[in-house]
Amino acid sequence: MKVILNKDLPTLGEEGDVKDVAKGYFRNYLFPRGIALPYTAQTIKLFEARKDEIEAKKAQKRQDAMGLKDRLENLEVSITMPAGANGRLYGAVTNHTVAEELAKLGFNIDRKRIDLAGLTIKNVGKYKAFIRLYESSSAEIQLTIIGQELKTETPQAPARTPRRRKDADAEAVVAEAAAPEAAVPEAAVPEAAVLEAAGTAMAEPAVEEASVHAETAQAEAAQDGEAAAAS
Repeated sequence: MKVILNKDLPTLGEEGDVKDVAKGYFRNYLFPRGIALPYTAQTIKLFEARKDEIEAKKAQKRQDAMGLKDRLENLEVSITMPAGANGRLYGAVTNHTVAEELAKLGFNIDRKRIDLAGLTIKNVGKYKAFIRLYESSSAEIQLTIIGQELKTETPQAPARTPRRRKDADAEAVVAEAAAPEAAVPEAAVPEAAVLEAAGTAMAEPAVEEASVHAETAQAEAAQDGEAAAAS
């Protein structure tokens, strides 16, 4: 169906443009949001009355686009991306990447207006991007893609796990069993015991001597008895 745009829509056209769209698209999206009106005699008359107003708006857009073009083309846009030693990016630079970088610099530009000449940038280097502004106006910006080499950490040796107390005790027992037995010092003999032993040793010869004398006396008495009997 034929409609007249009541507002600018980048994917369709500008205010006052006449377009052909699907009925469902008009009924479900364009009309509820006030973006377009049906192309009728009444709406044509309405837009004819607003013709000068619409043209003034377009003139302002052209002027704004020229100012934006100058500002963009004086930019130096650098984008840093992770890359290998050979300059190959870990990923790619797309129109979305460029739009995000421009937003950081204060330029709110729809990524759909950014054209990388059909390329998806996958290497470091210098490139061009084209930004569609208004009508046939566009800006050419210079892109510098800088590679950031990722650092790989040197793996560290795993920390030694402390031995459990039980294992340490078992090793101590084994070491003690394998070691030669230490000489055990003789127990000190009390002085009283020494004196007692010495007294016993001195008394033994005296006893033996008394016993010898007694036996001799008995023998002599026996001999005297025998001699008396014989006489």
